[in-house]
Amino acid sequence: MIELYGYKRSDGRTGIRNHILILPASVCASDTTGMIAAQVQGAVSFHNQVGCSQVPSDMRYAMDMMAGFAANPNVYGTIVVGLGCETCQVELIEEEIKKRTNKPLETLVIQKEGGTIRLIEKAVRMAQQMAAEASMQQKVPVSIKDIILATECGGSDPTSGLAANPVMGSLSDRLVSEGSTVILSETPEFIGAEMILASRAKDERVRKRILDIVDRYEKHFIRNGENIRLGNPTPGNVKGGLTTLEEKSLGCIHKGGSTVINEVYDYGKQISSDTHGLVVMDTPGNDASSIAGMLAGGAQVVVFSSGLGSPLGSAIAPVIKITGNADTYRNMEDNIDFDASRLLSGEKNMAELEDELYRLMIDTCNGRKTKAEILGFTETAVMRSCNYV
Repeated sequence: MIELYGYKRSDGRTGIRNHILILPASVCASDTTGMIAAQVQGAVSFHNQVGCSQVPSDMRYAMDMMAGFAANPNVYGTIVVGLGCETCQVELIEEEIKKRTNKPLETLVIQKEGGTIRLIEKAVRMAQQMAAEASMQQKVPVSIKDIILATECGGSDPTSGLAANPVMGSLSDRLVSEGSTVILSETPEFIGAEMILASRAKDERVRKRILDIVDRYEKHFIRNGENIRLGNPTPGNVKGGLTTLEEKSLGCIHKGGSTVINEVYDYGKQISSDTHGLVVMDTPGNDASSIAGMLAGGAQVVVFSSGLGSPLGSAIAPVIKITGNADTYRNMEDNIDFDASRLLSGEKNMAELEDELYRLMIDTCNGRKTKAEILGFTETAVMRSCNYV
């Protein structure tokens, strides 16, 4: 019997971290929020490259990301900081956050506060008070059913599809059997394998949605006069031994295990509390933007496979890094949390590695820091549909 502990939020959801989020409304506020977070223990921030000079479709992606980060159950409360003239105005972000959660929320605008120094002083005091309130939150026993796991792969090589992703898929199946929710993402890396995924849909509506997001993604590149296969697989994938996008896709979908796909979510949309089991989110293959979408959807923890190695992390949630490449594990042990190459060497079987990864995930949920957390990696990007205006 596992023991799992978390923070019960006022909106009914369960967090495994207790962050104060200093949320930049746009790129122009990002350095300021970083300065604020650096002065208050328990506060986190990230560099937001969007939030301004965007058409409505891209503004929607940015708004969903920001509102979703604030609503993520790993966040106790949020201070939104805007410049004042950006597209994603602070009051609009506040409105979107309140649609998703009732957790503590404050807002500040640099231009209204008289510049960064005055705002930082005010925001640090706000964050200090919020951190004091957050420190009174006590972890309580929670159910594994409260956990939403995000799955991701990046810097893939053949060992990703042969070892790391299958181990993640076995973990996914176990969590689904226990009532958790698992998100499979990276729509462009379904291309060539979409019929396999569609055959696992719970009904015709979900089947059509899987096929539609893949078709729409590929047509987006065609409309722009591009061929997605000229950018995916990446040079690193090719150097690692992957030859085609279809080959990469067949490895990628192993992360979702073998269970029924219950729903397909648009990028950054909140995962319904009525949804359990395996779901798909329509995200890019780009690691940072894909993870951001799933965290905006409410995932509290990420398992990320990388054949070639990656240091990527997140300000919002722990990212557990796994590799199926023994050389990568030796060379990048500073960044990799779990060695799945033991499946290929015969040192461990699938059941043993699944159990090890499951226990590492539970320990991480209970407070164990991932290597990305310890080193302070917070890379964040957002899905885009157009150039800046």
